[in-house]
Amino acid sequence: MTFTDAELEYLTKHPLGRLATIGPDGAPQAHPVAFWVNPDSGIIEIGGPELSKSQKFRNVKADPRVSFVVDDQAETPNPIGQTGRGIEIRGRIEIVSQDPPLIPGFSHETLHLHPHRIISWNIGEFVPAGSARPAHLQGYNSRDVSR
Repeated sequence: MTFTDAELEYLTKHPLGRLATIGPDGAPQAHPVAFWVNPDSGIIEIGGPELSKSQKFRNVKADPRVSFVVDDQAETPNPIGQTGRGIEIRGRIEIVSQDPPLIPGFSHETLHLHPHRIISWNIGEFVPAGSARPAHLQGYNSRDVSR
């Protein structure tokens, strides 16, 4: 399984993320996008109206490496007072054509994000890392999920 149960629940409840791509000049470009997560495959599906006309589409066509972030502020702080929580997913985009599209009004082109690395913070049960990590990194989980 690519995502933990807690990460999957978090992603399902927060349907807006920020996709960072690499532009033609090497500069990053970040853009908010709607997404869906496939719990079986672990693929993040990203769509939009006229997606193939967007800069992000041209960027991933030229260089499929991306970073994708979903985050927010929790209402209740964790045991060490932090309220920020989220997930960063690093991976590669595969461009696919879906018929029908993800939702009416979206183009058939869809971006499938195949995760390689997942970094989550303050998602699920808080497990202190002890003295091995500084206080601001308590509650972080980072792992390689390449297949």
